[in-house]
Amino acid sequence: MCPILDVSQNGTVKHLETGPPLFEIGDSDLSRLLDRPRPLNIERNRSFDERSFGEMSMSLSPPRHLIYRNSDNMSRVFDQVLEGVYSPGRRSASNTPRSSNCFEVHPMVAEAWEALRRSMVYFRGKPVGTIAALDHSGEELNYDQVFVRDFIPSALAFLMNGEPEIVKNFILKTLRLQSREKMVDEFKLGKGVLPASFKVLHDPVRNFETIIADFGESAIGRVAPVDSGFWWIILLRAYTKSTGDTSLAEMPECQRGMRLILNLCLSEGFDTFPTLLCADGCCMIDRRMGVYGYPIEIQALFFMALRCALLLLDDEGTEFADRIAKRLHALSYHMRSYFWLDIKQLNDIYRYKTEEYSHTAVNKFNVMPDSLPDWVFDFMPSRGGYFIGNVSPARMDFRWFCLGNCVAILSSLATPEQASAIMDLIESRWEELVGEMPLKICYPAMESHEWRIVTGCDPKNTSWSYHNGGSWPVLLWLLTAACIKTGRPQIARRAIELAESRLLKDHWPEYYDGKLGRYMGKQARKFQTWSVAGYLVAKMMLEDPSHLGMISFEDDKQMKSHMKRSASWMF
Repeated sequence: MCPILDVSQNGTVKHLETGPPLFEIGDSDLSRLLDRPRPLNIERNRSFDERSFGEMSMSLSPPRHLIYRNSDNMSRVFDQVLEGVYSPGRRSASNTPRSSNCFEVHPMVAEAWEALRRSMVYFRGKPVGTIAALDHSGEELNYDQVFVRDFIPSALAFLMNGEPEIVKNFILKTLRLQSREKMVDEFKLGKGVLPASFKVLHDPVRNFETIIADFGESAIGRVAPVDSGFWWIILLRAYTKSTGDTSLAEMPECQRGMRLILNLCLSEGFDTFPTLLCADGCCMIDRRMGVYGYPIEIQALFFMALRCALLLLDDEGTEFADRIAKRLHALSYHMRSYFWLDIKQLNDIYRYKTEEYSHTAVNKFNVMPDSLPDWVFDFMPSRGGYFIGNVSPARMDFRWFCLGNCVAILSSLATPEQASAIMDLIESRWEELVGEMPLKICYPAMESHEWRIVTGCDPKNTSWSYHNGGSWPVLLWLLTAACIKTGRPQIARRAIELAESRLLKDHWPEYYDGKLGRYMGKQARKFQTWSVAGYLVAKMMLEDPSHLGMISFEDDKQMKSHMKRSASWMF
């Protein structure tokens, strides 16, 4: 049995509850674990509450709730915590906790916290985010800005460490940016669009700070970010679940911001599918990679954001309840039916007839069997499956995309059987998808003529580099979350160990190149903040699986019915 301890700021340890080791937790136990509110520590020193973020930015604070489980299913609690010497305001090597079993925290944890705090951005004295990278060795471009999607793992790390202020400030600041008029070449964007990134500018003469946001008008390719609004709603729900504070989500400004985002993505048009039509470059893969139409990443984030919004919207947002519920039902059916690929579905496509007409058509999108790539037959294991990259009339993108599949698991867009099959695929194709550095952003890479046509000969997206089959350490937190939810933490632990063998030594690069992720990316920035934060979130989530509750949903068997909010809805 694993004792769950609450450690107060002055070092007092309370025995809160006892539970089974992680490897012994069943599905029903895991569901209760994720839905249970995390204990709030109310015995905080006044000096800590009043400590400014400026002082804390130099600290090396490990998580406040520190539970380590070894392979023998034993809990490990740190000596320094038990002795009351842990202080998030200290900065010294001796502040790294040690356990009574002589098990040391990996030195990367302290180094990661230091790097994360160095990346913090302040606006008029308040922390509002973290910059993309601290690497000043080359041209900065927009790596010195705060990106909405990049800040998500940073925000989760701060929430898991009991530091919600920076997350709250970020949510409010990006919300105010949403209300600005957005113009690209004399064309006005929709009211609900959130920026891809923003930068704090300081005027030394006037001693005044302003914020400049990028809604796509400065981005490479001039593509507006579709995922920013979805990540914002998901983060608002994570903040509410982590803190138990509903007041932020209930603010009229936040409610209006959600409604504006929903107005954009729920608008009716000519589309016959419940999926969201998107341009190439509108998500994490923000350069031309043939990720257009209905990319899996956007559909999974869309689904998850809708589930979050259904819980967060107040009574004035009930006009969206019917639309959200109907869209969720249609979207889940569509994705599970047409985006899913396993050995059976692959064989069915292989035998498709074409030019079928009427409602009885089996090949509804008129996919040509000859369009099946040779690699997919060898890649698909006998057990396992995944959501493919894109489905549209006569075209299926059979590539594996990591972020979309992991979010599908976390949001329960994937059925329990599909979630298990995705994990089976990762285990079966470990060398291809993980290799020597977690984790392939997509697989396989486009090469030769296909690469020239689709990417426009983009030199950054050459084969097995950057978005074209590169390995991205930030995806470690998503893999870990998916592993915990599916009851396979050993997969996450194996991936984390791989990352720990190189990430710190390589100075936290943005991505790795090569089929196995063996080489540091040819244009990768070092000290990439989300590489740092992704590692921290993965570690903290594996150590305390209850953190998963803020970023995960259980399967909703009543999706057709409207979920009613209650006083305890966030738990």
